[in-house]
Amino acid sequence: MKISAIVKKYLGEFSGLETVFFSFSILFALFLSVYMKDNLLSTISAVCGLSYTILAGKGRIFCYYIGITGTLCYCVLSYKNGFFGNCLLYGLYYLPMEITGIFMWKKHLKENLTEIKKTCLIAKERLLYFSAALFLAFAFFIILKYSNDPSPFIDSFTTVFSVLGLYLTVRRCIEQWYIWFIINLLSTIMWTKALINGAMCAGTVVMWLIYTILAVYFLWDWKKELKN
Repeated sequence: MKISAIVKKYLGEFSGLETVFFSFSILFALFLSVYMKDNLLSTISAVCGLSYTILAGKGRIFCYYIGITGTLCYCVLSYKNGFFGNCLLYGLYYLPMEITGIFMWKKHLKENLTEIKKTCLIAKERLLYFSAALFLAFAFFIILKYSNDPSPFIDSFTTVFSVLGLYLTVRRCIEQWYIWFIINLLSTIMWTKALINGAMCAGTVVMWLIYTILAVYFLWDWKKELKN
């Protein structure tokens, strides 16, 4: 099999604009990490995280294999910077859910056997999931407030809603992109504060900022496909 065929099979087909933006995003995050002399964990986490999000947005199962590597790096990075909520989230939830996602997505592939079928929640499910996540986020905020977490509000909300976001990702629901947009925006603020306070995590800041843009793009892209 030719290399181009292998890439197409596992990474998917990208339009010209997607190819330019996706490539620029990953290369820029890598360049900035090196330029700002980030630690290796931040660099790997940024590159793997962006690659995972792009491939997940394109509905490719291969995203989970890259995501597992990025998750391990981000977990350690969060622990070192005192973001214990994010650390627990990635270590105890993201990692096993990404492994689960591989098997769940294999059951819902399109005819080409490489891309998943997208779906959406019913109104009752949206209300139930959002209300439960909001309640748990406030409860977790109270806990983190007394654990010397530098950003208890943002850390608690990104942690709890990320649990819901990844669950919806595994279920292939378009609603995940609304949640990822909010999470990514709050995470950008959280890591920017850490960067200002001296943490070597410029690549991580860029990673979350680009995540925010990607969430908007893939929300539009999934909506278009579901309508068709």
